[in-house]
Amino acid sequence: MGNPAGMRRDFKALERRRRRAAALLAQGVHQSEVARRVGVSPESVRRWRLALEAEGARGLRGAGRAGRKPRLSPAQLRTVARELKRGPQALGYETALWTAERVADLIERACGVRYHAGHVWKILRDLGWSCQRPAARALERNEVAIRQWQRVTWPALKTKPVPRAKPSSSSTRVD
Repeated sequence: MGNPAGMRRDFKALERRRRRAAALLAQGVHQSEVARRVGVSPESVRRWRLALEAEGARGLRGAGRAGRKPRLSPAQLRTVARELKRGPQALGYETALWTAERVADLIERACGVRYHAGHVWKILRDLGWSCQRPAARALERNEVAIRQWQRVTWPALKTKPVPRAKPSSSSTRVD
């Protein structure tokens, strides 16, 4: 049984399975037979039966989500996304480069929630941002001069050598 790695759980389908098991139990079907029919362990059916007895149908409802609840609300995530678009210089940094530490600082300033820089990438990924490194380029770089060199100078330099009139008869002798 269980959940294959990397697969999201379908919470509604899980709840439907629990309700089907409850209906079978109500018909008087034995717990081991219920487990076989719905494809779970007998221990799960026993837990569901106890939940039914204690809380009724409400006891079979699922949690609705897996894992820890997010520390940032959707509104706070929108705030972080808006601030990211403004750039790090808007927060007083000298360069226009977002680092994990700077994003963690942004989240703490904007939302009051402290994140370790090593975990910020998950939030960035969820917001559609990707990890990129800026191209190392000189501040004095002249794009117009580079394009001119690529179009004019480089083609002139890479001309092919002129073929010689008669080739050498010896493979080791150079003319």
